[in-house]
Amino acid sequence: MAKSLGLDQQSHEEILKKERKSNSAWSKLKRNKTALLGLFAVSVMVALAILAPVITNGKPNEIHPIDAYLKFFEKGHLLGTDEFGRDLFTRICYGARVSLLVAVGATAVGGVTGVILGLIAGYMGGIVDAVLMRIMDGVLAFPFILLSIVLMTVLGSGIINVILAIGIAEIPRFARVVRGQVLIVKKEEYCNAGRVIGISHFRMLAHHILPNTVSEVIVYGTLNIASAIISEAALSFLGLGIELPTASWGSILRSGRNCLNTAPHIAAVSGTFILITVIGFNLLGDGIRDVLDPKMKK
Repeated sequence: MAKSLGLDQQSHEEILKKERKSNSAWSKLKRNKTALLGLFAVSVMVALAILAPVITNGKPNEIHPIDAYLKFFEKGHLLGTDEFGRDLFTRICYGARVSLLVAVGATAVGGVTGVILGLIAGYMGGIVDAVLMRIMDGVLAFPFILLSIVLMTVLGSGIINVILAIGIAEIPRFARVVRGQVLIVKKEEYCNAGRVIGISHFRMLAHHILPNTVSEVIVYGTLNIASAIISEAALSFLGLGIELPTASWGSILRSGRNCLNTAPHIAAVSGTFILITVIGFNLLGDGIRDVLDPKMKK
C-alpha cells in the first residue's frame, strides 16, 4: 500500500514537472511557428552584425571606382557594389551594426524614461498625472517622423544624436502604456495590503507595481525596435541621420535612390534587409505577447 502511494506521488510529481515545462515561456514560444520565424530572422541579422569582420573583407568604406555598379556575384561581390565600387555585402553587415544599435539604443532611451514617467503619473495621480500626461499628449501631437526631424535639426547628425532623437520621440508612447497598466495594478489587493502595512512609495513601485508592468513593456519594446529601425532608415534617407560614409541601411538606401534605373539592386538590397528585420521583430513581439499574456496560459 505504502509502495503504491509512493509510486502515485512520484508519477504525480512527474506530471507536474511536465506541465510546468510545457507552460514555460520558451516552450510556449517554440509552439508559435511565426514567433520562431521572427526569432530566426532577428538572430540572422544580429549574427551578421556581430560577425561582420569575420564574414566580410572588413573594409566597408574602401572605394574601387572601376568596379562601380557591379551586379550580384560579379567579380566576387556577393551583393554587387555601389556607385563608388564599395562591396554591398560588407556595407550591409556593418550597416546592420549601426541600424540595430540605433534601434535598441533608442528603444532603451524611450523605454527607461517613459517607464519612469508612466509609473510616477499612474501612481501619483491627480495634478501630477494631469501635467505629465498633457505634456506627453503635446509631444504625441507631432507626427513621429516630423518630431524626429526637428530633434535631429537641433541636435545635429551622428549615431548618439539619432538615438536621442528617436528615443525622445518614443517616450510618450512608453509612458502611456505603463501608466495604463499602473492604474490597473495599483488597485489590486496586494497593493492595498501594502498600503495598510505602511510600505514606502518607492518599495510599492519597485517591488509590487513595476514587476507587474514589465511584460507589457517587453512586448511594446520589442515591437518598438522595428519602428525604430524604420525611423533610422527614414532619417538617414533624408540626410539627417547617420553621417556618410558610415554604413547604415538607411544611408545605403539613400545612395541607391539616385540610380534606381541603372542599379536598382543597391536600394533593393538595403530595403530587403530592413523589411526582413522589421517583420522579424514584429513576429517575435507578437509571439512574446502571446507568451506573457495571462489569458494565453491555458
